[in-house]
Amino acid sequence: MFKRRIRQLNRYREIVATFTKHGFGFLIEELGLHHMLSLPGRLLKDNKPQEPKPVGVRLRYAFEELGPTFIKLGQLLSTRPDIFPEHIIRELDKLQDHVDAFTYDYVKEIIEQEFETSIDNIFKNVNYKPLAAASIGQVHTAQLKSGHEAVVKIQRPGITSIVETDLEILSDLVSLAELRFQFVSQYNLKEIVQEFSTSIRKELNYTLEARNTVKFKNIFKDNKDIYIPEIYWDYTTKRVITMELVNGTKLKNVMKESTNHDKKTVAKKLTESFLEQVFMEGFFHGDPHPGNFIIKNNGSIAFTDFGIVGQLTPEMKNRFASLMISVIRQDVDGIVKNIMKIGFLPDDVNINRLKRDVMIVRDKYYHLPLKQMSLGEAIEDFFDLAFRHKIQIPSDLTLLGKTFLTLEGVVKELDSDISIVEIAEPFGHKMVKDKFSPENIWDSLTNNIKDYGEMMFELPGEIRELMSVLKKGKGTLEIKVPQFDTLLKKLDRIGNRLAFSIVLLAFSIIMSGLIIGSSVSDRASVIWQVPAVEVGFIIAMFMFLWLLFSIFRSGRF
Repeated sequence: MFKRRIRQLNRYREIVATFTKHGFGFLIEELGLHHMLSLPGRLLKDNKPQEPKPVGVRLRYAFEELGPTFIKLGQLLSTRPDIFPEHIIRELDKLQDHVDAFTYDYVKEIIEQEFETSIDNIFKNVNYKPLAAASIGQVHTAQLKSGHEAVVKIQRPGITSIVETDLEILSDLVSLAELRFQFVSQYNLKEIVQEFSTSIRKELNYTLEARNTVKFKNIFKDNKDIYIPEIYWDYTTKRVITMELVNGTKLKNVMKESTNHDKKTVAKKLTESFLEQVFMEGFFHGDPHPGNFIIKNNGSIAFTDFGIVGQLTPEMKNRFASLMISVIRQDVDGIVKNIMKIGFLPDDVNINRLKRDVMIVRDKYYHLPLKQMSLGEAIEDFFDLAFRHKIQIPSDLTLLGKTFLTLEGVVKELDSDISIVEIAEPFGHKMVKDKFSPENIWDSLTNNIKDYGEMMFELPGEIRELMSVLKKGKGTLEIKVPQFDTLLKKLDRIGNRLAFSIVLLAFSIIMSGLIIGSSVSDRASVIWQVPAVEVGFIIAMFMFLWLLFSIFRSGRF
């Protein structure tokens, strides 16, 4: 416990120093964390000339310097244009892992810790030189005792404790920022960090990646164009994953070099495979980077690295298909309806303004041929618009928009004439057609009848429970009347004007009486002969003037 607190404190200081170094010292001061800087750092932070670099560049440098947790957080934030302006988003999109490979001694140590035996009892040999190195893991080729060629991914030493420490600090920073800045709650930063924490912890569990691989293998078991490598479960744990070595040409080499593979065919197969994942299965590979695909000698495409995946519920899948068709048809009402059904709407959403903004985005694609339309860009544009209206889009759909954008960049480099929209349109129509097929309608109807039946059976118990709560006086009733405050203000003004009129009328009657009395009488005015009347008159005048002053000061006259 003590060591953990020391490690967290040291990391806190490192984070504070890094952001200060890159020109965000003002933010550190606003958060009240400047005391964590060393004394030299405090003395020099204001005097050190800042590099003339844009904010986005400096933020990217800070994230890259702070390592894997912040790099992946920056990549997530690059999908949130409601939080950052476009020039910062462009810089966050460039975030890359720049890490050195760790030594073979660590590889041997981690494997032996996980399997509690010598590495020689597991593998016939392991290549000393890594095939690839990333911020979370490192890949080596190896040969099993059975003679099968394999790739082994080993988690970076100490990465779990580093990430957990960073996640704790991020949670603390967001809680602290909520007290200092109003926008933190407005943009649900706490939820974003929680969602991010769940996502990166999944990446740290290689067992989950192995399960994802098996799931994809089942999806494409009858597809000869797609190949998913075998998982060797006997040599897979939370920190080590061992899978079949796939021989072939990396897709990034096919894109850059002249090979025997037809690039147009590869682009079409890759596109169709992703559309099948999204529209048919609702389960998709979330990182279509060229380095994650290998083209085998028979022309099939092998997928690798299943650490990042997205999952769509049947409802989300159908709504996304409907949104895509509405975008292609440039149907404003359909786009608005599907965005509202896809996301979680705030209470104060302005539907007319949302429609107007949808029309503005739609005009960008108006009369544009399908071949020239970017599906990924269109989806991101409309999701960006939803974010600006504070409509919360599920994270898997946000990932899907980013996935299509990356995929389009890859396949366009393979075939500049390919159109994902043209290939996707039949998939979307098929989904909508299937949704309204007699079989699906019947299934939906029977499910609804079942739900309503259960609800009717449960209703008496729910009513008894509600009555019990109300009898104990624990129930609360909240009634919201739109523009109720405006109505109260109007009533207040009416009341003040009525009071003013009554007082004015009373004062007029008194004055009229005094004038009439003095005119019909031979004696001098009563008011000068009876001091009590004079005093009463003065008091009445004072009250009248005070009432007028109060009404005018309230601004509700």
